[in-house]
Amino acid sequence: MKPILTIFTPTYNRAHTLHLCYESLKRQTCKDFIWLIIDDGSSDHTKTLIQKWISEDDVTIAYHYQENMGMHGAHNTAYNLINTELNVCIDSDDYMTDDAVEKINSFWRQYGDKTYAGIIALDATTDYKVIGCRLPQIKSTTLMGFYTKGGTGDKKLIYRTEVIKKYPPYPIFEGEKYVGLNYKYMMIDRDYPLLILDEIVCLVEYQADGSSMNMIHQYRKNPRGFAELRKAGMIYKPGIKVKFKEAIHYISSSIMIKNRRFLKESPRKDLTILAIVPGILLYCYIMHTSKSTIIYKAS
Repeated sequence: MKPILTIFTPTYNRAHTLHLCYESLKRQTCKDFIWLIIDDGSSDHTKTLIQKWISEDDVTIAYHYQENMGMHGAHNTAYNLINTELNVCIDSDDYMTDDAVEKINSFWRQYGDKTYAGIIALDATTDYKVIGCRLPQIKSTTLMGFYTKGGTGDKKLIYRTEVIKKYPPYPIFEGEKYVGLNYKYMMIDRDYPLLILDEIVCLVEYQADGSSMNMIHQYRKNPRGFAELRKAGMIYKPGIKVKFKEAIHYISSSIMIKNRRFLKESPRKDLTILAIVPGILLYCYIMHTSKSTIIYKAS
């Protein structure tokens, strides 16, 4: 019988941390899963390590190597390859609680159906402290609805594969390696809620070189990706104030890429006109500050 869940892990030169995820998968109380590893162009000994794990035959592993495309490109590849009912991304520096697969699969079998996009569950630090707040004691929520109503912290998203494949892939821009993962999640939110599983399923330890750690640096390196993300935000995020903030960021990224067609390409021209001055100020700040900003991972 085909497993219900694919755990996929994008990795880039993380052989020194990837074993934590592998060891946690070996400890799972339920083995009804596939581990799909997307090797995003690693130049360390990742491939050799994974070949060794495959030969051990303790975990069902699928391995795919590609040229480096960034996290969002690895997600595109994973979604093309996955054919189980559910999927969840566990980053290469994170690992699962020993009963995570059992909790996810049994919860979905009890409550899941085609009404829902999947499940939202909890991330925690390695000492089991929930990141941000716990989930509300209701049956379901959208991701944006959770954060709009005061929710905080990273949360683990387990999506139905059929749902996530319905929406456009993450855009790829030559020379850039980053598009926020919520690009797809915003679209899904418009059509489906997520079931709430107020249980810890993933343990997180941020790495100094992780994409979550220095977003100002990411802004500078990936302005086209951020501009596309902000355009989606102006369409899909709830509330005029939030959309206006997206427009400000859109202006900033458009200046970086010298896009003179920014107004014509904007999905909200009214907000974009109002955002021109604050967008210019944000651009000046991003280009002249050395501040590092930690934000939550959209996992």
